[in-house]
Amino acid sequence: MTAIELFIRAISRRDVLAVAERDLLLQLPQQNRAFAKGETIVFEHSEPQDSCLVDRGLAGREIILPDGERQITALHLPGDFVDLHGLLLRRMDHAVVALTACRITFVPHAALRKLFEECPHLVRLLWLSTLIDAAIQRVWTAVMARLRAEERLAHLICDLYRRLQIVELAEDNKVQIALSQAVLADVLGLSAVHVNRTLQSLRRRRLVSWKGSEVTIHDFSGLTELSKFDETYLSLMQIPR
Repeated sequence: MTAIELFIRAISRRDVLAVAERDLLLQLPQQNRAFAKGETIVFEHSEPQDSCLVDRGLAGREIILPDGERQITALHLPGDFVDLHGLLLRRMDHAVVALTACRITFVPHAALRKLFEECPHLVRLLWLSTLIDAAIQRVWTAVMARLRAEERLAHLICDLYRRLQIVELAEDNKVQIALSQAVLADVLGLSAVHVNRTLQSLRRRRLVSWKGSEVTIHDFSGLTELSKFDETYLSLMQIPR
């Protein structure tokens, strides 16, 4: 399944797409490129002429602070339109990096502008995808500011599990999270040692087990209660937009 098809699957959970609208998305010109773990997909201060979607792997928005410390401010999964906002903002104020080996699909801005002229409904749905990104960001800001380390990690697992469920890439309480503890530290604002202790705590509570890249959720309701996870921000109502 292509990145565009995964995007269609995700957006179809929020609204009904006409066959002609699906065809317009599928007919967008696309260029695929593989990125190694740690490679930059979109550079900070660049002025991209394309927007990209994740086809395979996990990508992240990255900000490097003046002292060299890194903060991952967002995680992007297969089917996510990562930098659609770059079409209008033009100059990137952050970088997008491959947090695992990734396959990325690039769509030219010129093709997106043409699509906007042809189909107002798709304009609204692409706008919706950026609004969901913003909602995820708001929730994560609150999580980082107010929750303890254990609660942060629990929330992250819930978030990734539900978002991958939406595109049918997670099921039976199992999810692939191929992130090292060092990367998780940059996501959670913790040290790698603290991440390890936090993960052990979730294991002792018998909420999750984590072997390699496979995370098994043993008690999803317990995990949501601990992390105060509320999926409202994912806008999963299928209603006319």
